[in-house]
Amino acid sequence: MSPVLPRSRGSQIYLCLLVGVGVGLALVGVGHWRAGLLVVGVTFGLGGLARAVVPQDHVGMLRVRGRTFDIVWLTLLGVSLAVLALVVPPGPPA
Repeated sequence: MSPVLPRSRGSQIYLCLLVGVGVGLALVGVGHWRAGLLVVGVTFGLGGLARAVVPQDHVGMLRVRGRTFDIVWLTLLGVSLAVLALVVPPGPPA
């Protein structure tokens, strides 16, 4: 018996994005906050890119609001988290 995957391309991408955010949050949870934020940021950035290139009739669950809003918001959030993860200086050694 094969696993049941979502039918639309957008829903499959959405599932991949959920996995990416889950991995990032797991990294944050085990203490690797910088790597976790970078993974979440890259995941959101890829989500914005995916929203831009997936045809409208295949968007599925990837559509949150309008296309422009989704692209701008996901990209802005992704870049912001990635930049935050890269520019915050390391703290003193524990």
